Amino acid sequence: MNASEQVPVSWDGAVNAWRVAGSVYRMGRREWLTAAGWQEAYRDGVRTVIDLRNPGERQPRATDPEVGEALAAFEVVHAPTEDPDHGEFKALCVPYLNDPAYYAANARFFPDRLAAVFKAVAAASPGGVVIHCSAGRDRSGMIAAMLQDLAGATDDHIVKSYQAAMRGINERHRMLSTPHPHERYLDGEELAPLLERRGAGVLEFVRSLNTREYLLRHGVTAPELEAILSVLGARVSL
Repeated sequence: MNASEQVPVSWDGAVNAWRVAGSVYRMGRREWLTAAGWQEAYRDGVRTVIDLRNPGERQPRATDPEVGEALAAFEVVHAPTEDPDHGEFKALCVPYLNDPAYYAANARFFPDRLAAVFKAVAAASPGGVVIHCSAGRDRSGMIAAMLQDLAGATDDHIVKSYQAAMRGINERHRMLSTPHPHERYLDGEELAPLLERRGAGVLEFVRSLNTREYLLRHGVTAPELEAILSVLGARVSL
């Protein structure tokens, strides 16, 4: 497997879970994992959980499994990628960030917040890390694309990784007994043009950004970048 190639993960209960590269994983909300799922993540080397959600999103749901003390083995870091009260960003992202077309605005408005996510990844090294948002598609997709960019992923890998996450959460919507308030399952004909447009959008974002220079410019240090590359399994000269 290429060091930057995303592959699916089957921890019990996990939704839209993928290995991004090396010992870095991404998924939907952590509360979906069962105790067995957390044990599987631990066996896979994960020691840090980075939650990209805003405080108001971290509420448990009646359908979430009881995990007891299973999560106690992990360090949970809260690192939201946005300010949900930022007026201009809210106006762009209705009802929330759900399209790579707005990743560049996120990076422009909230560089310190994105840098904090990468600092948390660096601090997790040498242990593995799982990064999650709510659906496991856009906030985690934005961070995953930046990580893949650092790891030297090809254009094709970056596009296909985002598209896989789109398909993953779309399939989740198909199985829901209670409909999502803002999204629904899309059949193949409806999904195909979105996959193409949004896949191209995530690639345009990350290649225009220049992740390495962006992070260095906003406070991530060269040693921290080395630590990130280490956990990604990608040793690249800085």
